[in-house]
Amino acid sequence: MRAILQRVTQAGCTVDGKITGEIGTGFLVLLGIEDADTTEDLQWLAQKIASMRVFGDENGLMNKALADVDGDILLISQFTLFAATKKGNRPGFTRAARPDKAIPMYEQMIKELEKLTGKKVATGIFGADMKISLLNDGPVTIIMDTKDKDNH
Repeated sequence: MRAILQRVTQAGCTVDGKITGEIGTGFLVLLGIEDADTTEDLQWLAQKIASMRVFGDENGLMNKALADVDGDILLISQFTLFAATKKGNRPGFTRAARPDKAIPMYEQMIKELEKLTGKKVATGIFGADMKISLLNDGPVTIIMDTKDKDNH
């Protein structure tokens, strides 16, 4: 499971011109799910997202977590995070989980993040042609991969 975590002052998702989710201060999270991912991976990643201290404190240091700034999450499914680009110029996506596995895990991630943050998670629509807008704050962008959890 991979996540691109972006600290934002605002972010939104529209599908067919309709807003499906929008937030102010918080995290835009792009989430990629692969076949090998487990519930353990999901719980580890959700905990990391909810606890990541990348918001500025009174000294301008990144010491505050999402809860400390009353931040929100916009969670977007993005299978392209598992693009294979080694050969040729057309990416392959064989590592990305198929919808029958990815949709339940995406829905489980929403529930887990809501449980950990105590707030509703804004979302896009799985598999839709989404338009994402954001104002990246900093910019702060963190890449997380559950395959690296034992190394850090």
